Amino acid sequence: MTKKWLMHILLLIGGLFTLIPFIWMLSAAFMQDGHASVFPPRFFPDQVTLVQFQHLFSHLSIGRNFLNSFLLSTLVTLISLFFNSMAGYAFAKYRFRGKNFLFNLLLSSMIIPAQVTMLPLFLMLKSLGLINTYLAIIIPGMANIFGIFLIRQYALSIPDSLIEAARIDGASDFQIYRRIILPLCLPILVTLAIFTFMSTWNDFLWPLIALTDNSMYTLPVALANLMGEHTKDPELMMAGSVITILPVVIVFLALQKYYIRGIMMGSVKG
Repeated sequence: MTKKWLMHILLLIGGLFTLIPFIWMLSAAFMQDGHASVFPPRFFPDQVTLVQFQHLFSHLSIGRNFLNSFLLSTLVTLISLFFNSMAGYAFAKYRFRGKNFLFNLLLSSMIIPAQVTMLPLFLMLKSLGLINTYLAIIIPGMANIFGIFLIRQYALSIPDSLIEAARIDGASDFQIYRRIILPLCLPILVTLAIFTFMSTWNDFLWPLIALTDNSMYTLPVALANLMGEHTKDPELMMAGSVITILPVVIVFLALQKYYIRGIMMGSVKG
């Protein structure tokens, strides 16, 4: 019992130390100019103010960057769910020549760092005239190996007899996919949707490379520019950080049980 209490106390202390930077960031975002630069740092503002957020939205067009991130993350999530679910279902239930070789080849590509593929991807999109367009962000995110693997592992648990019964009843392949596979794969689809939305929202390097127009920047890129231009305004930078991370934190906290459940189910089935 003593060891259990000691472990809980250590975990609590570790959690508090982890939250200290986030708490200070949140507090500094509501401070007046200059109040976040004092030592020792203040963890609670003397007077709560929204002037930093007003400046971001009225003078720095952060609202446009927020909308860019939201729309791109939503589109990439929806499109990738469609393609990943179809590919994962095909690898799980269809029989075709070279299936295992192709799947293993796709899995092996996961060991290649994403940064290595950015140059050829950039050159391909440039030749198509898609650089500095939203399609340059959407197209690379339309499908990914991790999503295909996750759906495939989960779809392996679906009984083949259920699919065969649907075929006997005259259902087409797409009808089976839409009416049987998608509803049964809903837990893992929710998990993949959360993962894809968060990774797209937080992506910094590729939008920085593919987008050159300030009005098209996503929030992480806009925040990096903000830090470069306003290094002497920590309150303003912290307000931008809050706007950037708070939506994904809320989404994750609200749906974390589905995320964890889907990850566990997808990792053990099949």
